[in-house]
Amino acid sequence: MQMTEEKYDRLLHIRTTGRDDSHSDQYRFPYEPTPYSVLERLANAGYIRKGNTLLDYGCGKGRVDFFLAWQTRCRTIGVEYDSRIFEKAEENQKSAVSAGRTEFQMANAETYPVPESVDRIYFFNPFSVEILQKVLVRILKSWYEAPREVRLFFYYPSDDYMSWLMTVEELAFLDEIDCKDLFPGNDSRERIVIFELSG
Repeated sequence: MQMTEEKYDRLLHIRTTGRDDSHSDQYRFPYEPTPYSVLERLANAGYIRKGNTLLDYGCGKGRVDFFLAWQTRCRTIGVEYDSRIFEKAEENQKSAVSAGRTEFQMANAETYPVPESVDRIYFFNPFSVEILQKVLVRILKSWYEAPREVRLFFYYPSDDYMSWLMTVEELAFLDEIDCKDLFPGNDSRERIVIFELSG
């Protein structure tokens, strides 16, 4: 039986449902949580494990962080720039079953220094390609300073994202997790595209 979004929220002792576009603009996109069915598929793919630290850009209310920390036992760091939504992530942390493995930072993604412990990075179209380019500069800086295997997960990637990511010479395409069957409409963007920086 497939769990509903609300049931998963209750199981994890958090509240993350609903969309919020009150602070979105052409560079920063609305808050919309990744569906739990997609997160289940990512968790079951085996790319994220207990020893990993996942950085979630545009973490919103923290769904990705709480779920993956609970399901895979990884550590997670959520970065969110919108103070109102960030407060909801912090509120969730007070009750979440996986709270001890999660942390949140209120920061702009393009200026946030990527910790050396981070080796998994998640994006659900949180911002424009212009911001993504600046974010990748930060990621690469961290990687050059502490060479390691880093995997980047892009859920529901835009054509702009994909076109640009394919031009970044340090990134190697690793895999794709198909999610089209989870939703009606056979949408070709329903996938998680995985890139890798090699250690």
